[in-house]
Amino acid sequence: MTALPLPLAIALLGLTVPVYANAVDHRLAGLALRAEERFPEAIAEFEQAVALEPKQSSNYVLLGWTQHLYGQSESAANSLWQAIYLQPRSVEAYNALGIVYLVRGELNHAVVLHSWSALLKPDNEIAYFNLSLAYHRQQMYNLALHYARSASSLEPDNPHPLIAQALAHWDQQERDSALSALRQGINLQPLYGSPQNLDQLKKAGFHDTQIATVSNMLESMSK
Repeated sequence: MTALPLPLAIALLGLTVPVYANAVDHRLAGLALRAEERFPEAIAEFEQAVALEPKQSSNYVLLGWTQHLYGQSESAANSLWQAIYLQPRSVEAYNALGIVYLVRGELNHAVVLHSWSALLKPDNEIAYFNLSLAYHRQQMYNLALHYARSASSLEPDNPHPLIAQALAHWDQQERDSALSALRQGINLQPLYGSPQNLDQLKKAGFHDTQIATVSNMLESMSK
């Protein structure tokens, strides 16, 4: 007896559960679910993509970044290291892994990974921005300012590097320069002009202490 094709068999049974035949379909489904912040379901889709294409580095990058967004730090790091094992020059993997370590507070690891990522791709605004955040937390303010400016030059419409510049200036007691940079950032994203909205900066990798400093700067601007 000849077996029916799987899609036809599902249709005859009246099932509506999507069945994907290849990793591309799972990746697309995972991306759609992640956009809706349905992270467990998105992770399951990317895991299916990995199972179907275990030697495809990009599958592990998608899986690892989604695990990071869902707060699964260890799993995220493991997935991203696997991506790097498969593709040692994957800028996307180094960027993502660097952010995982930055958020975990493992700043030396974050600096090494983002520095290597910047060497692989010199116009890498993600690496420069995150180097700025890491160096600021290490109280290396000149380096933090340098990399924040580099990120701004590559992505002038992004408010986050400007806020990173403001932090570096502020902690070097350069009040006027700090508030000027912060105002420029707020002009790009007025949301950050209100202390109640500053928690949104966590999504960009800012630490709680950095967000508190931004709040202090806003208070100073209002006086």
